[in-house]
Amino acid sequence: MSKEPKLIVMPNIQKFGNLVNEHLKVIRDDSSDKRINIHLDRFSNAEGKATLHDDVVGKKIFILSDVGNYGEESCYYSRGRMYMKSPDDHFQDIKRVISAVDGRAKSIHVVTPLLYESRQDKKPNDVYESLDCKEGLIDLENRSVDGVITMDAHNPAACQNALRNTTFDNLLPTYVLLRKYLLSEEFQREKTIVVAPDKGAVSRAITFASVLGVDVGMFHKRRDYTKVINGKNPLVEHKYLGEDVSGKNVIVVDDMIASGESVLDVASKLKMQGAKKIDIMETFPLFTDGEESIERFNETYKRGVFDALYTTNVTYVLEDVKREGWYNEVDLSNYFAKVINAIAEEQSLRQVDDEEKETIKKLIMR
Repeated sequence: MSKEPKLIVMPNIQKFGNLVNEHLKVIRDDSSDKRINIHLDRFSNAEGKATLHDDVVGKKIFILSDVGNYGEESCYYSRGRMYMKSPDDHFQDIKRVISAVDGRAKSIHVVTPLLYESRQDKKPNDVYESLDCKEGLIDLENRSVDGVITMDAHNPAACQNALRNTTFDNLLPTYVLLRKYLLSEEFQREKTIVVAPDKGAVSRAITFASVLGVDVGMFHKRRDYTKVINGKNPLVEHKYLGEDVSGKNVIVVDDMIASGESVLDVASKLKMQGAKKIDIMETFPLFTDGEESIERFNETYKRGVFDALYTTNVTYVLEDVKREGWYNEVDLSNYFAKVINAIAEEQSLRQVDDEEKETIKKLIMR
């Protein structure tokens, strides 16, 4: 059992972590619980500490955390009144757990599907800014973390280059999202096209399109860099480049929904150009404007602009949105369990993706 993975499931990812635990039992044909008992406590002045209540000596430890969780009860603490944990607080909790393990484990992997500060991965040329993603990864490496496992990182090459001795595995939800899509929709290859909402999503769109064997289109964003409105340079032009979408079923793919304005603008433009059906696939449903973001999607859906959103369950989302008719949650817990087991068994992750790829091929050919 020296290669058995043991999970430290942080309170901010409890539901997902419990599912991973159950899948690992099946994968390993072993009914024993894979979770390490952990408590995150706060002193009266709000200083925190992590306590492990199970033995970790010689174990292969996988710390699961959702640094983007902002809504569940476990993400609040009291200091005269209730305070919500920020991504910085969640990341600090990861470091507390690593400190509690204190070199006793055989190996430590940090599993954080939503990578800490992943949008702050490069510096502009004209201002001085922090490089938080890089610094966070280096911090983990300095604490002797053996590997970081994340999903759909904003700039995976920059993340990998920040590390020297720590492995960096950037997982993609492509196959699992497409499996759900193919089981839910009537796929017609000759009538389907994958579209990237901007140039940053092109490589992701190509991956989806190559699996399905369809063409790719993209939108080009031209911004006014002389102005900053609400922290962003305003769009001057948002133009589609690619094959005619008239009468086509379009799949729009990107890494995250923030306010939702951009992807819905893309859907509206595609609809005006005659797209028959529009499905959106996003890894992280952040909905940063809260209820306003959800209402934006509801209104656009009611107007028949898009047909469905397919997204993952690896980060927290408001419960209200899960009940909407356009929302399709895709469970990635089994996929993560397979990845964790493969790493624990010192196997190639390519095997995991190859199995998923074969499933997709069978669904396309049916």
